Amino acid sequence: MAQLDTLDMIVLAVILLGTAAYFTKGTLWGIAKDPYAAAYADANGHKAGKTRNFLEKMEETGKNCIIFYGSQTGTAEDYASRLAKEGSSRFGLKTMIADLEDYDYENLDQFPDDKVAMFVLATYGEGEPTDNAVEFYEFIKGDDVQFSKSEEAEDPEKPLKSLKYVAFGLGNNTYEHYNVMVRNVDKYLIKFGAVRIGEAGEGDDGAGTMEEDFLAWKEPMWSHVAEKFNLEEREAVYDPVFAVTERDDLTADSATVYLGEPNKNHLEGQSKGPYNSHNPYIAPIAESDELFTSKDRNCLHLEVDISGSNLTYQTGDHIAVWPTNSGLEVDRFINIAGLEEKRHTVIGVKGLDATARVPFPTPTTYDTVVRYHMEICGAVSRQFLDTLSAFAPDEEAKAEMKKLGTDKDYFQQKVSSQYLNIAQALKMVSSKPWSAIPFSAFIEGLNKIQPRYYSISSSSQAQPKKVSITAVVEEIKTENGHVVKGVTTNYLLALKQKQHGISDPDPHGLNYAINGPRNKYDGIHIPVHIRHSNFKLPSDPSKPIIMIGPGTGVAPFRGFVQERAAQAAKGEKVGKTVLFFGCRKRDEDYIYQNDWKKWSEALGDNFVMHTAFSREQKEKVYVQHLLKKAATEINELLEKQKANFYVCGDAAVMARDVNNTLADIISEKRGVSKENAQDVVKGMRSRGIYQEDVWS
Repeated sequence: MAQLDTLDMIVLAVILLGTAAYFTKGTLWGIAKDPYAAAYADANGHKAGKTRNFLEKMEETGKNCIIFYGSQTGTAEDYASRLAKEGSSRFGLKTMIADLEDYDYENLDQFPDDKVAMFVLATYGEGEPTDNAVEFYEFIKGDDVQFSKSEEAEDPEKPLKSLKYVAFGLGNNTYEHYNVMVRNVDKYLIKFGAVRIGEAGEGDDGAGTMEEDFLAWKEPMWSHVAEKFNLEEREAVYDPVFAVTERDDLTADSATVYLGEPNKNHLEGQSKGPYNSHNPYIAPIAESDELFTSKDRNCLHLEVDISGSNLTYQTGDHIAVWPTNSGLEVDRFINIAGLEEKRHTVIGVKGLDATARVPFPTPTTYDTVVRYHMEICGAVSRQFLDTLSAFAPDEEAKAEMKKLGTDKDYFQQKVSSQYLNIAQALKMVSSKPWSAIPFSAFIEGLNKIQPRYYSISSSSQAQPKKVSITAVVEEIKTENGHVVKGVTTNYLLALKQKQHGISDPDPHGLNYAINGPRNKYDGIHIPVHIRHSNFKLPSDPSKPIIMIGPGTGVAPFRGFVQERAAQAAKGEKVGKTVLFFGCRKRDEDYIYQNDWKKWSEALGDNFVMHTAFSREQKEKVYVQHLLKKAATEINELLEKQKANFYVCGDAAVMARDVNNTLADIISEKRGVSKENAQDVVKGMRSRGIYQEDVWS
């Protein structure tokens, strides 16, 4: 009996401990570490509090303007930063930038009426919130939203009447749900009584006017805000957000200096999961090959090994590759910025404000920041050139920078249409070193380099521990002969060359530090994480599917077909699997021919492939033309067999043409008007029957 009592005591103790552990997770243990914890420090090294109450943070730091951002690629975050700087320098506002995922929003109803909130919201994919805005969006659009003082509110229907806000959205008109995030959030805020100041702005990446849309929106916005809060505009001068200090006590060889490692665990050689958008897995590339090579393009296939990482993926997901800037562009930037002699000097970077977040770990070096953390090859902001004009090496260069920064058409002609990056733009204005530009201005004015996402081209059922990437290495040539080369795809090409025996790869003259910081990527490794997608096969493998994927748009469909072939091999019933694929010529860029043949044998009559070779005849033939030819088959599969319809590839032309072609097919075969047919297609989209994985 005594033994039983002891056992009972042990069991009870275990249960109590387990219960305590469950309810204290995230508070006393299991707390996710911020990889840039040191970035939350003021100039004196005091770390800011980590409260999730944004009103407390505003009160503690004396802020009267908060800019919330929902960003996937960094552009919305950049716009939020620019609004914060401009609000401070031009109007004396005490601004802070807020990542939407860092705070809770039940207390929005307590927002002081003498302060202003700004929302800069990108729409991701088919009308989805960005990863960091999911919780906020689910909260604000909920049917049973409960704010902190809902029961005490004078007007329960309008709990946010003290909230004054402005809003700007980032979208792409090639998607059906254009700028739906900012439109819906604006609608919900107004529904709850909030007061919008000025018009809600919308930027269009699809039309290539995002930057100009933002600039055109913000000027009248500031006028409305200034009028509402009686603000006086003053002459804007550069006021740094970050303090950059050169560290004489450290060298690039010091063990505590970051040379490209994304966080402390990586620095100390103890990388551990969970691996995500803040913490990449340094994955070995198991295999790499070129699917084709022509005078202006290479197409790569890589197999990334994720075994041992606890990373998992589902067929249709994306793999994120963390890129490194090429040596050519790093050298160009270092030279024009006048940093050549101290490129390996160690620097510390701290926020001059408790709410300023340094976008990379420090201490580090100038070279490291430029190589691993700054988007030095991205599009140049006209507003940024205007800011930098004050630091021009001479009066002539200053006048030219001012003109570029203020004359929209001149900027378009000289910079934007030529796809110049920041170093190229500075060198075009003056070849003298721009050494007067504070390095803090570059940190603030250039986006943090973002992971690039690729549709996974393998099946998680067929190969759960290896992720396939399919990527074309292309270049853009402008009218004046300037050539723009892909940052990440050339990085992947360098890795492929290294794996195939080239000791010092130099793809297209770009060269890359492919061994990574302190040679930690040697042996052909690459930093990655997985992003889950809604682009998925039907749960029932017997359901027919129709896939449209020209070029590398076929990537996810390679995974789809591979999965169905694996299911058929296990004796499962597999539905009709129809693929429309297009390329230039069958003997030039017809990728995965052997795979299609192998899986066709496994699937038999259930696999049908339609191929369009656009340049093999006088009249170009594309996938949408083949879709029209197969109208009877397509309508039969959709109407009677309830097939799922998938499109992957170019959004601007191909995806839009496919959408219209499908509406034509439905109109013709079902005897309905074109307008009704378009409504049928919209209904397919809303029910998840029509899915897209497209890019502009």
